[in-house]
This record gives sequence, C-alpha cells and structure tokens, in this order.
Amino acid sequence: MTSPGEKWTHAYVEAWRSNDPDQIGALFTDDARYLTSPDAEPRVGREAIVTGWLDDLDDPGTWSFEWWIVREDAGFVAVEGRTKYPSERHYLNLWIVRLDADGRATEFTEWYMPRPHED
Repeated sequence: MTSPGEKWTHAYVEAWRSNDPDQIGALFTDDARYLTSPDAEPRVGREAIVTGWLDDLDDPGTWSFEWWIVREDAGFVAVEGRTKYPSERHYLNLWIVRLDADGRATEFTEWYMPRPHED
C-alpha cells in the first residue's frame, strides 16, 4: 500500500515533469507555505506557490530525480533525493513536507546541496 507521503511525492514529481498549474496546485492546501530553502521568504497560498513554481520551472527532460522516504509519521514526511541536471549540475535534496488529512501539503521546505558534476 502506498503511504500518503509516497503518493504526494509521486504527484509532486509528475507536476514537476508537466509544469501543469492544476497538478501543481492540487498538491497544496489553499493556505500552504512553500519554502525554496529554510531561510527563504515563503510562498504563501496555492496561487503564490503555482506562480512561483512557473516563474522558476525546470523544462521537462532536462533533469532526473531519484527519491526515497526517510521518515513518515502522521502528517509529516521527510524525503531524500538526488536531482541530476546532466548538462549543468547535480544536487542532493531533503524535503520536509507536512500533509493535511486529505494528503495535501500545508507546508513544504526544501534543502538542496550542490554536488560535483558526474559524467
């Protein structure tokens, strides 16, 4: 059985691939907070999250992402991943996601650490 965190992360990656505003928006509650780094000014609310995502999107096919759930408790998910941009850079990722009872994020914070380019 797929956990809420796994389901949400799969949906996030699909939205990342498509950059579809409806898919992006469906991930978050109306009043969600999205932090692109722990100290970043949060994007607050679904509309701001979608707008910010589309202003800073990755084109489909320019990246790959491997991930796994590190920890999941009721309403809390920690995801570790590796993003590879073959033409430019790689990152290690840590996402902290807080989910509501419907499986939508109320808060999302990401950390990304650049890694040496791998050929």
